[in-house]
Amino acid sequence: MSPSLVHPLPLTNHARVRMDARRISTAAVEAVLAYGRMVWARGAQIYAIGEKEVRFASRDGVDLRPYAGLQVVCALCGDVLTTYRNHDFRSLRRSA
Repeated sequence: MSPSLVHPLPLTNHARVRMDARRISTAAVEAVLAYGRMVWARGAQIYAIGEKEVRFASRDGVDLRPYAGLQVVCALCGDVLTTYRNHDFRSLRRSA
C-alpha cells in the first residue's frame, strides 16, 4: 500500500486546481516534501528541489531530475497551499 493511500496529502482546493493546471502530479509533490529543502519564507513553509537535492538523492539511487525547480508552499498546519516550478531560489533566501 502506498503511503499516500494511508495518509493522503492535505491539499487545499487551490492546490489541486494549480496542480492540474500546471500538470504537477501528487507523486511530484510527495517527492518535494520528502527530499526538498525546507525554508520559512513569507509566512509559510516552502519546500523546493534544486540541483543540490538532485545530486544528493542520486547518491541513494533516487532520480529527482524531473522534479528539479518544483516548489511546494505549505501552511503552518501542514496543508499544501500551492505548487509551481521555479528554478530561481533567490526568493527562498532568509531575510536578515
